[in-house]
Amino acid sequence: MKKKILIMGIETSCDETAVSIIQDNGKKPPKILANIISSQEKVHKKFGGVVPELAARSHLEKIETITKKALKKSCVKLHDINAISATAGPGLIVCLSVGFNFAKSLSLALKKPLIAVNHLEGHALSPMFKNNIKYPYLLLLISGGHTQYLIVKGLGKYERLGTTIDDALGEVFDKTAKILGFEFPGGPKIEQYAKKGDQKKFILPKPIINRGGCNVSFAGLKTAVFRSSKLIKNNQDKYDLAASFQKTILEIIYKKTKVAINEFKKDYNGDKFVVAGGVAANKEIRKTIKKICIEEKIDAVFPDLDLCSDNAAMIAIVGLKKFKKKEFNKLDFSINPRWQLDKNAKFLKGSGIVL
Repeated sequence: MKKKILIMGIETSCDETAVSIIQDNGKKPPKILANIISSQEKVHKKFGGVVPELAARSHLEKIETITKKALKKSCVKLHDINAISATAGPGLIVCLSVGFNFAKSLSLALKKPLIAVNHLEGHALSPMFKNNIKYPYLLLLISGGHTQYLIVKGLGKYERLGTTIDDALGEVFDKTAKILGFEFPGGPKIEQYAKKGDQKKFILPKPIINRGGCNVSFAGLKTAVFRSSKLIKNNQDKYDLAASFQKTILEIIYKKTKVAINEFKKDYNGDKFVVAGGVAANKEIRKTIKKICIEEKIDAVFPDLDLCSDNAAMIAIVGLKKFKKKEFNKLDFSINPRWQLDKNAKFLKGSGIVL
C-alpha cells in the first residue's frame, strides 16, 4: 500500500512559534496530525505589542522543542516526512530567518525538498482543511498586518481588488485596545468589552467609505478613537467606545465587502467568499459577513477558529499543494519580508495611490 504524503509546516513570521505535520487524504481535505503553537503573549504583554528581537530570541529557544512535540503527537518519524515547508514572508525579518533557516537545515540533513511558503497564501488556503473549495473564490484577508480583498484564481495566482491604504484591521483593533487601556493582545478584548457598551454613544468616522473601490482606510478612525478617549470618565465609557468602534468597523466591512463581491461577480462565476486571518475569529465580523453573503447569494467560508491566527498547519497545506506540483525551492532561496500575493499589485485599484 502506497504511503500517504506527509508535510511538515514551520511558521515563525511574527510572535507564534508553530510546527505542524499534515497528511494527504486523497480527494478529501488533508488531515492535521499535529499543529503545535507556542504563543509569546506573555513575552510581549508588558510592552503592549510585539518586540521583534524578543520574538526572534523566543523562536530560537522554542523551535526545536516544538518540532519534537509535533513529531511525538503525530506519531511520525522525522525521516518519513516528504517535504519541509516554511514561511518565507511576509513578516518580521528576524523572525522569518529563524524558522526558514531551521527548515533549510532539516531539508539539507534529511535530503527532503524545501518549500518556501507565503504566509498570506497559508491564510488563503486554511479553510481547505474542512472544505473542498474550488477556484476561483473571493478572499478577505484580515490580520494584524494585512487587510486585503483578493481573487484566488489558483495556487499562487492572485488578483488584489483592494487593500488598506494605511493601517491593517488587526493593528487598529490592537491600538484601539491600547488606547482604552485593555491588555495585549487587544483584538479579543475589544470584542469582549464591546458587549457591555452602547454602540451608539460615540459617532466615529468611516474613511473613504464611499470612494476608493475596495480599498479601506482606518487611520482616521484610530485618530478619532484617541480623541474620544479623552472624554472617558469611567469603565462604562470605555465599553461604549469599544462598542462604537466595533460597530463602525462592521459598517466599513459591510460596505466594502459589497463592492468587492460585485467586482468579483463581474468577471468570475465563483460562489465562495472566504474570510481568513486572525481577525476572522471575531464573532461580530463573522455575523456581518454571513449577512452580506445571504444578501449577495454567495457562500461564506471561514477556517476553524484555531486556524484563524498564525499557525503551521496552514503553511503545511500550501506545502502539500506545491509538493504535488513539484514546486520546490533551492537552499539559497531568500526570505522576503514584503512578499505580496499579487505580484502585479503596484497601484491601489481605483485610488491612484502607489504602494
